[in-house]
Amino acid sequence: MHADQLTVSPETVRTLVDEQFPEWRRLPITGVASHGTVNAIFRIGGRFTARFPLQAGHVGSIRRRLESEAEAARELAGRTRFPTPEPVALGEPGAGYPLPWSVQTWLPGAVATDEDPGGSVAFAHDLADLIRDLRAIDTRGRTFAGEGRGGDLQSHDAWMETCFEHSEQLLDVRRLRQMWEDLRSLPHKAADVMTHADLIPGNVLVSDGRLAGILDVGGFGPADPALDLVSAWHLLEAGPRQALRLDLGCDDLEWERGKAWAFQQAMGLVWYYLESNPAMSRMGRRTLDRILADRSPV
Repeated sequence: MHADQLTVSPETVRTLVDEQFPEWRRLPITGVASHGTVNAIFRIGGRFTARFPLQAGHVGSIRRRLESEAEAARELAGRTRFPTPEPVALGEPGAGYPLPWSVQTWLPGAVATDEDPGGSVAFAHDLADLIRDLRAIDTRGRTFAGEGRGGDLQSHDAWMETCFEHSEQLLDVRRLRQMWEDLRSLPHKAADVMTHADLIPGNVLVSDGRLAGILDVGGFGPADPALDLVSAWHLLEAGPRQALRLDLGCDDLEWERGKAWAFQQAMGLVWYYLESNPAMSRMGRRTLDRILADRSPV
């Protein structure tokens, strides 16, 4: 998926676990099939999950990122009625793998890419409960850190231009450019709140059509309140999407900014992962189709 992508084998994971966490030597190592783009994932026994960054980088920078993600996970743990992974340990480079890696608790459930909850109004109500729970957590005076999605829409113009250029043979770019021109100008008026920041199907666990847990919580932090509304477009069909909006009481500006963040994310998925991760590419296309089908005014 990435030019600098690392290979992580079960044998490497076995060696790293045995050397660094000998108390787990008797636990089986099992690879986890995933459409994720950031980590290779392996189960350690029935209780733990090991996550190995896929892209090469500076060891110190990767360690600081993993420590920051663990801190975010600890802050979120127990703050919502939905389970979230909790940090267990931080591993070091070794056995030919050049980076630090992390261990978290394992959560049961099917990811929403495998068990689509898009038509479930009950799931939409659960999702609204989750977003309310996240927003209710004290920011402790923190604001958006200024990287990635969650601040100024117009700061993403250069990336969006790259996406449009690479999508000419894939999408109706002329129409999408006009939509971005409208969306990018939506003002950011609301104060930052705590957000998950990446509520895509691969980070959502489902059981019997209900929300069963949330994964990849390392990005938990302050951002535009509309950011977690990407879930409305990534996860829900029209009826449940409206139920989510009514539950949260979103005004037009907040709702449209949520659409803008989903649009920005989806545009990058379609072309970038077209060959290397078709499921992610299809997710982006589906999100854009939902946005294009929605005729509410910007």
